[in-house]
Amino acid sequence: MNQYETVFIATPVLSEPQVKEAVKKFKDIITDNGGELIHEEDWGMKKLAYPINKKSTGFYYLFEFKSTPAFVDKLETEFRRDEKIIRFMTVKLDKYAAEYSLKRRNLLKQKNRKGGLNHDRKFE
Repeated sequence: MNQYETVFIATPVLSEPQVKEAVKKFKDIITDNGGELIHEEDWGMKKLAYPINKKSTGFYYLFEFKSTPAFVDKLETEFRRDEKIIRFMTVKLDKYAAEYSLKRRNLLKQKNRKGGLNHDRKFE
């Protein structure tokens, strides 16, 4: 199994429960197909670099997971089919990127404990 990272942008016209529902849908797709969800981050609503479908903002969300390469195609097909998702990108993490990601997660946890960054919010 390889380690992957997916960032997707949900349309800004969604309410918070609709965004939670979309996130849960993709978490379930990952776990139901034998994937292992390692980490998730809610980056909140951010301004887009350029308009997409006449929208200038979107809800950003990140998943880090382990799965087979064949599953990534299935996940990306689901992203394409969901009208709530306006963009997504999945990358395979090599051993150095996976190591960096682990260090970054640990640093975020330390800062959150000390009252620093509140960047690692969850929807639930």
